[in-house]
Amino acid sequence: MVDYCKINLENTINSGQVFLWKQIQNNWFGVNGQDVLRITDSGKIKSYAKQKIDFLREKDNLEEILRMISKDKTTRQAVKKYLGMRLLRQDPFQCLISFITSSNSNIQKIKSSLEKMSKKFGVKVKFDNQEFFLFPKPEKLANASINEIKSCGVGYRARFIKEAANRTVLEKINFEYLKKSNYQNAKEEICLIPGVGNKVADCVLLFSLNKLESFPLDRWMIRILEKYYSDKFQLETKTITEKQYGILHEKIVNHFGPYAGYSQQFLFKMERENYQKKWL
Repeated sequence: MVDYCKINLENTINSGQVFLWKQIQNNWFGVNGQDVLRITDSGKIKSYAKQKIDFLREKDNLEEILRMISKDKTTRQAVKKYLGMRLLRQDPFQCLISFITSSNSNIQKIKSSLEKMSKKFGVKVKFDNQEFFLFPKPEKLANASINEIKSCGVGYRARFIKEAANRTVLEKINFEYLKKSNYQNAKEEICLIPGVGNKVADCVLLFSLNKLESFPLDRWMIRILEKYYSDKFQLETKTITEKQYGILHEKIVNHFGPYAGYSQQFLFKMERENYQKKWL
């Protein structure tokens, strides 16, 4: 009998969703906005800020979701191999800045830049006898100079990070409103932020704003779709235009269903592991 409640934390943390996490003995510790979480192997969460948070999306009906996305041999194989991997419910501002930082980069570089940003602009706290830096508040990044942000190794993305922080402070971005909006409206709002394209928007929607039909499409996912689904999705180019992205997303949701974001994570994890790419 399949145990859908079992959590594989290592596969979950090492799936490209989060970057400010580390393993200490049998626990994983991670910064989540103005909080630090400690998660045990069994999935028990302790919060520095003493918040109750469904970070591992344990309220999702995994049995139904995994049954719905297992539409074909490839996804069934990925789900079977990485059963126990979860989607995470992250702090939206940290998620937004993380994926703006991720553009044209790799996981190790993203992690390094976000750590530098947290040390420079975040508050130092002690939790379970360990030191952590909370993620910078939007006000802190909005008031920082472009050069100060650049010193964290983010390059040209510094001005996008400052602008995203500024819009958050001015409430031009309202994350609570976006959580309640439908996928299309929320995506249009997120894409108004300079430096945020389709892929970054879909990551933020999927990993922090409860839009489970989001299906981030980067070069890895295009490669996967070409390799396993060339007949179904008929990809003609390795890069896709905005219009093609929308059409392809519609086809993907028609195939995988309303939980397409879960299928994206399992397929992405499987292919990255096949190529033995480095994680955290």
